[in-house]
Amino acid sequence: MKLETEIKQKSFKTPQQKLAVNLLYTTNWLNDHYAKFFKGSTLTVQQYNVLRILRGQHPNNCSLKLIKDRMLDRSSDASRIVDKLVLKKYVLRQPCPSDRRSVNLLISESGLTLLQKLDFIDESTKDIFKSLNTKQIEQLNSLLDDLRGK
Repeated sequence: MKLETEIKQKSFKTPQQKLAVNLLYTTNWLNDHYAKFFKGSTLTVQQYNVLRILRGQHPNNCSLKLIKDRMLDRSSDASRIVDKLVLKKYVLRQPCPSDRRSVNLLISESGLTLLQKLDFIDESTKDIFKSLNTKQIEQLNSLLDDLRGK
């Protein structure tokens, strides 16, 4: 559906303004899609993102800095998220032998098991993009990379 119809706005001042609003609207639309999977769950989208980062590092541990650098929502408080995941026993916190001020983080077996149960989310995400063919998806990815100057 066209953005103008979705937000009930007839026109925009510039194509750039429309693009900015369109990207913000689409981001929220995607966030709402993901939030549905975690409604009624003890896990949040941000916690899910941290667990996926840790799984990508597994069996190696990682630092809080690495998690912060890789998080999708950079405004999230990574320390607080990790603390909650440690309490839920999805993440193990270990002292760093080379730097006593730092800790190493490692996804636990229960964290890996939980993510395995949630892998269906990636498959269901494909349905969001079913109106686009592979070439369009690749083009959109490229355009977004270009927009961010990558």
